Amino acid sequence: MAEVHRDPYDGDRVVVHKSRTGRTLAIALIVILAIVGILFATGFWKADVSGGDVPEVSVDGGALPKVDVDSKEVVVGTKEETVEVPTVGVKDNGEE
Repeated sequence: MAEVHRDPYDGDRVVVHKSRTGRTLAIALIVILAIVGILFATGFWKADVSGGDVPEVSVDGGALPKVDVDSKEVVVGTKEETVEVPTVGVKDNGEE
């Protein structure tokens, strides 16, 4: 929905107001949830969860599984190396 109005100071100007339906629905939903929360908190509504039993579970002691792991050998050490480093210079562009 849109409402169109003419500006009283300038007859050519049109002002359009957009619908705020989404905001209204969000506010209504929040109010409904607040009312339901209050009804549960005051005891006016209650959730009676009775009946049914917790299932019985029997657990027998067990043993850890047997695992055979083959890993790679890790060799750690130091070695001296000689590395050539290039010479870096600045070329003069003709100015002295």
